[in-house]
Amino acid sequence: MIMKEGKLLIFSAPSGAGKTSIVKGVLARVPGLEFSISACSRPKRPGERDGVDYYFLSPGAFRKKIEENAFLEWEEVYPGSYYGTLLSEVERIWQQGKHVVFDVDVAGGLTIKKQFPVRSLAIFIRPPSLEVLRERLINRGTETTESLQKRLGKAEEELSYASQFDHILVNDVLEKAIDEACELVKKFVV
Repeated sequence: MIMKEGKLLIFSAPSGAGKTSIVKGVLARVPGLEFSISACSRPKRPGERDGVDYYFLSPGAFRKKIEENAFLEWEEVYPGSYYGTLLSEVERIWQQGKHVVFDVDVAGGLTIKKQFPVRSLAIFIRPPSLEVLRERLINRGTETTESLQKRLGKAEEELSYASQFDHILVNDVLEKAIDEACELVKKFVV
């Protein structure tokens, strides 16, 4: 039995905008929510666990699930490298009587919103500026010059889709952004 009132809370943003930190803050403060674990076709990294960090599938198994229409949304990020949301994950959370929280890229967020226009709240996390985003990505210490330029280029494109979301939340001060996200979520799930 799927929860009839189950809602979908979609958080999307360019890489480095603070989306994951905001999602963790919302999950910690708002009861009745559960995080949707994504599926991917990449190998597990050290310390990652199947069914906790991701559902790890081989590229062939991922493609088979695509053919079976088992995904709410999916994307081939790089050739042979797939990420997506299994419909069974949404059903699992709704069966627990909880609302689903997604931490997905901009394309995935818009795909989910189109499929559930009334039952979903799509929040776009925006950095205060591209320069601040650049500084955040550099401070992570994980980017090469080439990957930084690629992420910033993708961020500029993703920012152009912000107006298609229900709400744009500027993450200037993290605690303030978490507070604002919590209020938006609470109003929507009541």
